Amino acid sequence: MNIRIPFNKPYLTGKETAYIQEAVASGKISGDGLFTARCHRFFEQRYGFAKCLLTSSCTDALEMAAILLDIQPGDEVIAPSYTFVSTVNAFVLRGARIVFADSGAEHPNLDVSTVEALISPKTKAIIVVHYAGAACDMDAVMALAEKYRLWVIEDAAQAVESFYKGRPLGSIGHLAAFSFHETKNIISGEGGMLVINDSRFANRAEIIREKGTNRSQFFRGEVDKYGWVDIGSSFLPSDIIAAFLYAQLECLEDIQQKRLQLWQAYQEALQPLADAGKLQLPTLPPSASNNAHMFYVLCNNLEERSALIESLKAQGIWAVFHYLSLHRSPYYHSKHDGRPLPHCDRYADTLLRLPLFYELSQEGLGEVVHHIYQYYA
Repeated sequence: MNIRIPFNKPYLTGKETAYIQEAVASGKISGDGLFTARCHRFFEQRYGFAKCLLTSSCTDALEMAAILLDIQPGDEVIAPSYTFVSTVNAFVLRGARIVFADSGAEHPNLDVSTVEALISPKTKAIIVVHYAGAACDMDAVMALAEKYRLWVIEDAAQAVESFYKGRPLGSIGHLAAFSFHETKNIISGEGGMLVINDSRFANRAEIIREKGTNRSQFFRGEVDKYGWVDIGSSFLPSDIIAAFLYAQLECLEDIQQKRLQLWQAYQEALQPLADAGKLQLPTLPPSASNNAHMFYVLCNNLEERSALIESLKAQGIWAVFHYLSLHRSPYYHSKHDGRPLPHCDRYADTLLRLPLFYELSQEGLGEVVHHIYQYYA
């Protein structure tokens, strides 16, 4: 199959290899080197995050969050079912029972209005996923957390440079996790970041990230020797990964501007099809900004989406569906309490992601749009 227009193409700014060489020349390419510090400083200064720690993946950041919150067997964690498995697997690993919430009627984010009814004496945390970089209703989530004394984790894997009522996503919950996987706006191949907004977790987060040792405090001269003081694992990435990431961060505004142009071009070009009822276009939740992480359409049913995927593929265009409902997954189906989650299932069956990457030309985008029109004609 000749794929002429891929779903995604990693964008290189041109400085990645030079910064990697600089990292190598520094004599320290393990974790927490020169470029790791630069990345931490960038995020803390640009978004006001209290503390940032780069990790090997967003999955690792979520696993750190589960350890920091002292999730125990029998604890309940509320999360959307329409998300990637890492969102909840991190907490299942600690023994938690996941109580899945449905998505909203207008957007794949979890329907916050359904969350309070899911809270029980065993509930310990709420995980929100900012799907496609669009903010959940964080005021409502944080109000529930305060009322019931719960922790809030923002799965902000797709949400770099996204805002809720002017506040950066990842700065609102007690903890937040970001991804720099090659499919994200800002990339390092693999990679992630844990954001700690509650100072009570700051010191322990460093320890957990460093295999349960107080090594970071030792190198800052805060202790005279370091040893094993807690559970943990090796969550920190090589400084080579951070060097690649820093080259991307320096071009953040340029990358975002180009992605927003492409997103808007899709929206305008496909609006007539939406007006005719052929498909639905993405809607932004109230108070959410658009970081152009993803452009998706909603087909009318699973069969229509499958046929559209095949039609585009025949033209060398790679469009892909997204998550399958986790509450219906082979692993968790028997553990789910049986509640139907119809909106989640609807997105699982009908949502289709279109090619969107920095080097996608207007001509290429126009070709995608043309063949979508041909299919519906």
